[in-house]
Amino acid sequence: MQELIDGCMGDAAPYCQAACPMHTDVRGYVNLIAAGKFEEAIALIREKLFLPATLGRICPHPCEVSCKRGEIGAPMSIAALKRFVADNYDDPARWDRSIGGERSEHVAIIGSGPAGAQAAYDLRRGGYRVTIIDRLGVVGGMLRVGIPAYRLPRDIIDLEYSLLKELGVEFRMNTTVGKDVTLEELEREYDAIIVAIGAHAGVKLPVPGSDAEGVLDAVKLLRDVSLHGKTEGLGHKSVVIGGGCVAIDVARSIRRLDRRQVDLVCIERDDEEMMAHEWEVTEAAEEGVSISQGWGVASIESDGGRVSGITLKRCTQVFDADGKFAPEYDESDRRTIEADTVVFAIGQKIDADGFESLPRGPRGHFTADPVTLRVEGRPIFVAGDASGYSGVAIEAMAEGRKAARSVDRWLNGRDLYVDREHERGYTTKLETEVPEDAVRAPRAETRQRPAGERIGDFEEFDLGLEEAQALAEGARCLSCECRKCVKECLMLQQYAPTCPKHLFEKILAGEEIDPIVPYSCNMCSMCTVLCPKNYRIQDAFVEMRADLVKANKGKSPMKGHSVIYLHQKFGFSKLFNVTAPARSAPDDERAGSKRASQSDDAGAPPKTRVAEKIDE
Repeated sequence: MQELIDGCMGDAAPYCQAACPMHTDVRGYVNLIAAGKFEEAIALIREKLFLPATLGRICPHPCEVSCKRGEIGAPMSIAALKRFVADNYDDPARWDRSIGGERSEHVAIIGSGPAGAQAAYDLRRGGYRVTIIDRLGVVGGMLRVGIPAYRLPRDIIDLEYSLLKELGVEFRMNTTVGKDVTLEELEREYDAIIVAIGAHAGVKLPVPGSDAEGVLDAVKLLRDVSLHGKTEGLGHKSVVIGGGCVAIDVARSIRRLDRRQVDLVCIERDDEEMMAHEWEVTEAAEEGVSISQGWGVASIESDGGRVSGITLKRCTQVFDADGKFAPEYDESDRRTIEADTVVFAIGQKIDADGFESLPRGPRGHFTADPVTLRVEGRPIFVAGDASGYSGVAIEAMAEGRKAARSVDRWLNGRDLYVDREHERGYTTKLETEVPEDAVRAPRAETRQRPAGERIGDFEEFDLGLEEAQALAEGARCLSCECRKCVKECLMLQQYAPTCPKHLFEKILAGEEIDPIVPYSCNMCSMCTVLCPKNYRIQDAFVEMRADLVKANKGKSPMKGHSVIYLHQKFGFSKLFNVTAPARSAPDDERAGSKRASQSDDAGAPPKTRVAEKIDE
């Protein structure tokens, strides 16, 4: 049993669910969508995610990267399906606003981004008093000031965040730690603190000319555009440096500001090396962004202190043989392009002002226990970009949930380390093959506004899926799971509907099992025939029977088996054991046989009356 428990894949998560840092039941809600059960689908999503419409738009969907469908074509359009039911069937009147028993402990969460919001949601649902502290005047953190409105409309953020206020989460906005209140003051005021401040500081390359007027960083530019619709110092011909999603967002945002000319330059030599998703690169090109791959910055040229151009050098290598970031350049291959603005979009870092007392690692992140996220010796926990364990919203939310779980345990005096596996995305132990008869249906693509139209404003450019598309896309799901033995066996369907592993876990844990369970197995061995790992489940049931008989003093524990003992009692008695003579032999053999019989009968016991009757 233990061998099967350790290796059984019957309850292993599908590839998509395991890859999702929040472990959303992707297979479940996609199948509901395929069946047209849209309200049930959004209800299932909301069991794990309280920002489904937001994530349906901006999540980089690691679930799709792991989707088995990708082996025979394009993976499922999972994020778009989530958005479809969130946009059309997520009725706020049905949101779960239940609260656990009210508690006296008060938790402060610094930062209202996805990590802080998720931590606030979980802790408030658990009954704790929760206050979110943010230096901005609007909620959402980098969701609002780091992601352009054409990708994530602000009314979506406001609607989904409204649930926090309805649950009773308090907000202290326009409050800067280190200026309006110190971290030490917060420690005295609150029972626990979660620091989820995100990475709101930009990074510039220390190349010659980087201090010239017109050299900007992506974080500030996106924040200014999000909050004010413009940014200071932006000229009419911009060069964006970077190959990631943020660089694409910056370039596309600049194009929407009076249709300015934008060049995007990155050291990555092709789309595959770029950190930005392929579809984002395509969308940027459609909108008129010129993309130059395989070039690094040598220097920034200036005229009178203002940027006048940028000199580039050819990049010959981005990653070394071990896959580590180790760019190399051909210094002799250079070119200069004209520009009046250079925007660095090569990464973000933590603005640690006000948090100087917290330990920091070599990359600038706050140092905390990787399992519990607690800062040693203090009632402070770290989540999101501040911890260094997340880079996108869905990962930040998982870190927020992880921090909230630790806070709950810490305030209740429970072990912070028990059962912490799989709190982030992981690789499932499921092993399945794509069915040979799987239909190679095309992936559903969302509708988009024409490029020439969408660069004229910051209105949402992606319009999502229509109902017919959602139904067809949901039907593409392969519903990845094992459970072959259960699907074949009526006995397992009744007594171990998920997988035999769970039944055996109960038995080894000492739980009393009805004897009818092992006695219901007819030993057909089809479970073993179908099991990818060839586990002999029937052998376990045979041994269970033997143990039950031994514990019952050699008798079957099944009441209906009493007739067996009656049968054995009579079956081995002299009354029910008879002797019949052989068929008649020819005359010449009969005489010899008779003499031998008379000799043998000499010492034989007397025949029973039944035997004598048969002889007659």
